[in-house]
Amino acid sequence: MGDSSASYIHMVQHLIEKCLIFHMTKEACMEALSKHANIKPVITSTVWNGLEKENKEFFEAYAQSQSKTDRMSEEETSQMIQKMISDSSRDPEDD
Repeated sequence: MGDSSASYIHMVQHLIEKCLIFHMTKEACMEALSKHANIKPVITSTVWNGLEKENKEFFEAYAQSQSKTDRMSEEETSQMIQKMISDSSRDPEDD
């Protein structure tokens, strides 16, 4: 299982990073990836927590900015994640 699980986690990280760019909360990210990318919320949560440990300062600042930011609509979220998935599935640098 080794290699494929590593690339799976890498993909989840990549999607989480996109969620961060769009100022989604952890919960919104878990929900969106579950709905649109078929990734179990527990996996998103685990990977998110790992990123949070590695990037404490970033996530503290992110949490602060969260409260001030307007959320995206469901429709925008859906379109954005569909695009991310099609982009990442044909990403040439992963080979």
